[in-house]
Amino acid sequence: MNSNISLAFQKCKKENRPALLTYIVAGDNSKNKSFEILKSISKDADICEIGFAHNTPIADGGQIQTSAHRAIKNGIKIKDVFQIVKQFKKFKNSKPVILMGYYNIICQYGENNFISACKKVGVDGLIVVDLPYPENKCFAKKCKKKDISFIQLLAPTTSKYRMKKIIKDSHNMIYYISMLSTTGGKLKISSRKILENYNVIKKINRSKNLVIGFGITINTISSLKKADGLVVGSALCKEISKSLNNRQNPVTNVANMVKKLKEKIL
Repeated sequence: MNSNISLAFQKCKKENRPALLTYIVAGDNSKNKSFEILKSISKDADICEIGFAHNTPIADGGQIQTSAHRAIKNGIKIKDVFQIVKQFKKFKNSKPVILMGYYNIICQYGENNFISACKKVGVDGLIVVDLPYPENKCFAKKCKKKDISFIQLLAPTTSKYRMKKIIKDSHNMIYYISMLSTTGGKLKISSRKILENYNVIKKINRSKNLVIGFGITINTISSLKKADGLVVGSALCKEISKSLNNRQNPVTNVANMVKKLKEKIL
């Protein structure tokens, strides 16, 4: 699958650096503002993850929950998320988009309808946090038929046997959860240990792009830059909250943070 996601990783490898993947929640703190944030960070982000808000998340920590709460309070609907993606994809400096969320919304929308809508607006990949392997195999095949990457998750507790099966069935990107925690938690283990675990996975299939997420901040990102890609989400959601509390412009502040994150991995 030679997708926009694959091309983004190829570009980063040529530049001898990891891909920077950013995450924000669609509709935080308004539909228009989240679109403006996306545009502002696309200069330095390589891949943009966009969360569709859910009121009972199982993997999100306080920062992302707060972002999702603001979005839901402001009336965000899945059709609005698709509209934001559609607008962003028309922007000349847009980057590959991965939608990230929970299966209940997809189920309510209808799997086929959801995947078709993703294809129509230009979604490049999907992460469905609570649709694990092998239950996700059928859905992943449907995504692949539409040239949408379904991104599998691996955890520190994933057995080697299970890991091999997941990697074999994965598309062009795999997401490694750095630690047993919700998003935004402080790193409970050293960067060295995370990279040790990462290298065990990478040896199984070096052709798959493997990214690390959970607990990555401006203070920890440089110590993990041997990875194919690094995901920063809670730190950006925290910056949006901080900006709103201080009556500052979150668009400018988040863009500045992403620029600093990029500098740390060059």
